[in-house]
Amino acid sequence: MAIKNYQFPKGFLWGGATAANQIEGGFHEGNKGMNIADVLPGGKGRLNILQEPGFHFEIDTDKYTYPNHEAIDFYHRYKEDIALFAEMGFKVFRMSIAWTRIFPNGDETEPNEEGLAFYDRVFDELLKHQIEPVVTISHYEMPVNLVKNYGGWSSREVVTFFDRYVHAIFNRYKDKVKYWMTFNEINSGLIMPIMGLGFSIQQEEDKYQKTFQAYHHQFVASSLAVKACHEIIPEAQIGCMILYAPVYAYDANPKNVMHALSEERLFNYFCADVQIRGEYPAFINRYFKENSIRLNVEEGDLELIKEHTVDYIGFSYYMSRTEKITKTDDDKAQGNILQGVKNPFLKASEWGWEIDPEGLRIALNQLYDRYRVPLFVVENGLGAVDEVEADGSINDDYRIEYLHDHIAAMGEAIEDGVDLMGYTAWGCIDLVSASTGEMSKRYGFIYVDKDDEGNGTLERSRKKSFYWYQKVISSNGKTL
Repeated sequence: MAIKNYQFPKGFLWGGATAANQIEGGFHEGNKGMNIADVLPGGKGRLNILQEPGFHFEIDTDKYTYPNHEAIDFYHRYKEDIALFAEMGFKVFRMSIAWTRIFPNGDETEPNEEGLAFYDRVFDELLKHQIEPVVTISHYEMPVNLVKNYGGWSSREVVTFFDRYVHAIFNRYKDKVKYWMTFNEINSGLIMPIMGLGFSIQQEEDKYQKTFQAYHHQFVASSLAVKACHEIIPEAQIGCMILYAPVYAYDANPKNVMHALSEERLFNYFCADVQIRGEYPAFINRYFKENSIRLNVEEGDLELIKEHTVDYIGFSYYMSRTEKITKTDDDKAQGNILQGVKNPFLKASEWGWEIDPEGLRIALNQLYDRYRVPLFVVENGLGAVDEVEADGSINDDYRIEYLHDHIAAMGEAIEDGVDLMGYTAWGCIDLVSASTGEMSKRYGFIYVDKDDEGNGTLERSRKKSFYWYQKVISSNGKTL
């Protein structure tokens, strides 16, 4: 039976989450370099463009629009936005640093002072409002130069460049940031390699070899970042960040159950096992053998990975996934970026993402049972079309219902014994959607007046969910 009065821990980290490439704008200001996100146009097919043969990671304004070049102009309006976060009562604000603001091409030997100074100002403003920054070091915006001239994470040299980057930001912000995460949704490279790993594998025969060699390089880089963080900022915590979706078998057919388990282990646990347990899981050996994968592991790599594991798990949760071996077009879950088949027990959002609050409770229990380290839900939210009423109000009751049910699921998981440290709702202010490049797919508590074509005043206004979340935070979840 569900409990009524949820007991969230004292000091629970309530807040909201964003990414630099989806809110900042100012994509050429402050000596910033070009990253992968900068060449992504608007529109639902934006990720497909990156997979097209001959794509050169260049901007073509005659053919496309690029909504994230201005985004919501957080670069110039951060004080206004942070004041709104403070009004809601945020304890933390999850954000990312744009790698190309610090090292414009990624391979420089010295950081860009203008980029460093910008984040100094942002962190100072957050701390002024008693909001702790939670910083993702790499969030889908690898420098284009590292993609074009090095092949992204398939190159061992990129490990050195990333290590230089993390040392620069740890040394600069060691007195301002206590919570860090390495790679955003690191496991997403299995389905979106161009975003997570910096290269396309659609047309390549050696895609499995290239993908997992790139993952090995990321694991080494992640361990180096953990090592550096613990040495430079010993009081800080640094976590990994994964995209987590429980995988359900479509039915009790043992073949479908085994298929679902195999899919879950590869997608949900492979990257997490290496970063948290400090070693490659046993199940991956068969996968490597069946796909002729032979990793180039340098001397000391495995020892580094074993010795420098993360302090906590940050993860995004939007949906579950249902699997069976044999699928038809009619079976497929439309809009679910993780594929799978339709679950007859679940409804879906306007963009086809199945809504499963109980799946979050399942996810929390699965992760804590497996790893026994603190968990942090750093992304969760509902993308929907919001209508502005004649009086200027935005009555997003559908978002309130979605968030209510997912936060209640967290309360149940805490009662189950899960060590949960915080929750940052995704897109706490409207931003450019990563998957579709749209502004109309809104997540925020704060409405930003801008449409998919880039028109609008960029003025901010509070939605009904703004006041609801304000009450949730002020009561530490007891108003649910």
